[in-house]
Amino acid sequence: MGRGAYARQNGPVSYLDHAASTPVRAEAVAAMLPFLTERYGNPSGAHAMARDARNALDDARVILADALGCKPGEIVFTSGGTEADNAAVFSYTGRGAVVCSAIEHHAVLDPVHRVGGRVVGVRSSGVVDLDALRAALDESVALVSIMLANNEVGTIQPLSEVAEIVRAHAPQAVLHTDAVQAFPWLDVAALAEPADLVSISAHKFGGPKGVGVLVVRDGVDFEARQIGGGQERERRSGTQNVAGIVAMAEAARLTVDERKAVIDRVTPMRDRLADGLLQSVPGTVESADRARKVAGNCHLCFEGIESEALLFLLEKHDVMASAAASCASGAQDPSHVLAALGVPRDVAQGSLRLSLGVSTTDEDVDLALAVIPPAVARLRERGS
Repeated sequence: MGRGAYARQNGPVSYLDHAASTPVRAEAVAAMLPFLTERYGNPSGAHAMARDARNALDDARVILADALGCKPGEIVFTSGGTEADNAAVFSYTGRGAVVCSAIEHHAVLDPVHRVGGRVVGVRSSGVVDLDALRAALDESVALVSIMLANNEVGTIQPLSEVAEIVRAHAPQAVLHTDAVQAFPWLDVAALAEPADLVSISAHKFGGPKGVGVLVVRDGVDFEARQIGGGQERERRSGTQNVAGIVAMAEAARLTVDERKAVIDRVTPMRDRLADGLLQSVPGTVESADRARKVAGNCHLCFEGIESEALLFLLEKHDVMASAAASCASGAQDPSHVLAALGVPRDVAQGSLRLSLGVSTTDEDVDLALAVIPPAVARLRERGS
């Protein structure tokens, strides 16, 4: 795909925001189309068309279970990563304390805050502080949630070590991992094996938006938060999104099959992009060690500018990216991830996340390298 996948009036763009959402793979579109047209039965029904839809769900469960290293019956279909994360956390509120890291996605962090849970710090490397995690655990803890890969700076968390600490200091607790950003880049089947609950979202790996999975291992005492229809073995009621699920399974299959080749191709492009900007733009800080992050993540902070203004200029020159900062009450606040890493506020406000993926090309990187340095220089000149 690359720059030809989306064209503005003045030509194709460099899409470097795969961590936000990926292009839907052509194979996934082809897989879902029949279920949007002639194969539209409700899988909860009893007639032939309903059975056809149910068989498609069963086939998708098998594919996704293989990709995630679980049993087909452990797959719970959701509307995406946020619902999967919310369901994991809220299922254990009222049973004891819930614990997460300070760099979790808001889909985990906000529910933990809402129920008065415990938030564990991270080191400046972007990796959870294991000593702080030990100190936060006791017999009152019901759930621990530590993501597999961070959505902003891309750092990979030591989940096996986390699991050992949880088993030693809170053996009664359930371990959840948000693997939404990890799945395109990491062997989730192996790395998330210690987790009792695992979340993924289709649109991060070439599937459609609005569909995801929560793995609930056998024997885990999971309390459904969405009830009323009894679907998904009464773990998540509601008519399943058959078309989206079928497309997600096809995208997952392709992602697993092609993962190594994509990593081998994307890593040099990511390194060329990061090194090029570090060399050409003075006052640039790389947010985390590349050796500790997923292959598609290039996260930098440019001193002396604000992300919002930079993104505006980049879009004008057909580079699509995102920032780890958001506006709150009219003032730009640094992301909670960068704050947790100890990045100074004046540096964090110039953050830029450039995320590569399956469709990224060398031309995308070339355009970014041509556009970003003068854009930063222009903003610095005008004091923005």
